Amino acid sequence: MKAQLWLLVATVLATKGYYVEPTLFTDVNDDMKIVKEEIFGPVGVILKFKTEEEAIRRANDTEFGLAAAVFTQNVSKAIRVSNQLEAGTVWINNYNAFDAQFAFGGYKQSGIGRENGEYALELWTEVSKLW
Repeated sequence: MKAQLWLLVATVLATKGYYVEPTLFTDVNDDMKIVKEEIFGPVGVILKFKTEEEAIRRANDTEFGLAAAVFTQNVSKAIRVSNQLEAGTVWINNYNAFDAQFAFGGYKQSGIGRENGEYALELWTEVSKLW
């Protein structure tokens, strides 16, 4: 099965170098590499689902867990679903919002430790005892 490609922006972003314009892939399935692996860039996939449980199961069925997003008008559903996602950051009705006070890092194979916030101090601390 080949994924369907949708180019979101039909403008040239740069004339030199290698750039990828914002792109969405549809007609994908759960076994495709583009669904299973982390892609860093303006690229996303759209997967259809029938139940909330199915969406959660499929979202967590990966070796990675850097970030996720839940888009819904139902606040209770947003909280319930986000609490079940295995991701270091879960955004609700937005994406890629950061604040230096909050820890950032992933679950599973998506990084080691946390950056930013109080948790980042552990990366720069060496514990020692003196008797």
